Amino acid sequence: MTNAPYHAEICDGPSSGYAVWRKASDGVRLRIGLWPLEGARATVLIYTGRTEYIEKYAHLAADLHAAGYAVATLDWRGQGLSDRLINEQYRGHVGTFSDYQKDVAVLLATVSEVGMPAPIAILGHSMGGCIGLRSLIDGLPVKGALFSAPMWGILMSPALRPAAWVLSRAADMFGVGTTLAPGTNARSFILSDPFQENTLTRDLDMWNMMRDQIKAVPDLELGGPSLHWLKEALVECTAIMSAPTPKSPALTFLGDNERIVDADAIHQKMSAWNNGALQMVQNAEHEVFMDIPAVRTRLTAQAVGFLDTL
Repeated sequence: MTNAPYHAEICDGPSSGYAVWRKASDGVRLRIGLWPLEGARATVLIYTGRTEYIEKYAHLAADLHAAGYAVATLDWRGQGLSDRLINEQYRGHVGTFSDYQKDVAVLLATVSEVGMPAPIAILGHSMGGCIGLRSLIDGLPVKGALFSAPMWGILMSPALRPAAWVLSRAADMFGVGTTLAPGTNARSFILSDPFQENTLTRDLDMWNMMRDQIKAVPDLELGGPSLHWLKEALVECTAIMSAPTPKSPALTFLGDNERIVDADAIHQKMSAWNNGALQMVQNAEHEVFMDIPAVRTRLTAQAVGFLDTL
């Protein structure tokens, strides 16, 4: 375990924040972010979404600190400052989605080794919600889960879905799986798209924060995924939707203007979650914890209330 860069200057996180380098069981180097808190009740594990990175969630870590919780997160393999897995540095890629669970193992080990309290829950956003549900299915030792617009399905038209399966599988068969998935951007759309057309947040300050962070630390940038990533994501979403629902309690937040992940899959899964609740967020986009201040305050209070019951 060695010190890794933590860019406190581009985020508004707890002063205790720092990062370390760790290696997964297959040798991939990962950046782990830690916000310890003296006297913390427990630790919350933040599972970030695709393209995301530690500093993006520093403000949420500060909110959880204020409620008495330590926080730990990471840059998943292939993004942030963790090892990129293919030569195209701006392209999202992974070998298999099960590889992300190797990253989870490192995160858990690091929390224990640095003396932070045992994890009480995960907070999984988007792709992190997919990875998080798999963690729960596999027996992650936490008492509950929070989800934000979890990627339990990828939003696409019914006509396009069969083509996505065929094209992504064919790309692997012909050795071109690292090709950029059609309809996605080669570079981060946050740097090029106008705020008025974005599908992430209604809050201009949060949009500018995300843009400014990438401009300040260009190595954090990530564009669209590879066709191989798309295939693996489709396979994993199908598998977790078919798996029995975990018994641990869960609270899921979803904006009713969601336009990135498949909202129908979220409604379906949560309707079958005996110990779960789905909280719709009126007019919100994909990033509900980066919505307008009044919404962020309300959702954080609900999230903390849920954690306090575990």
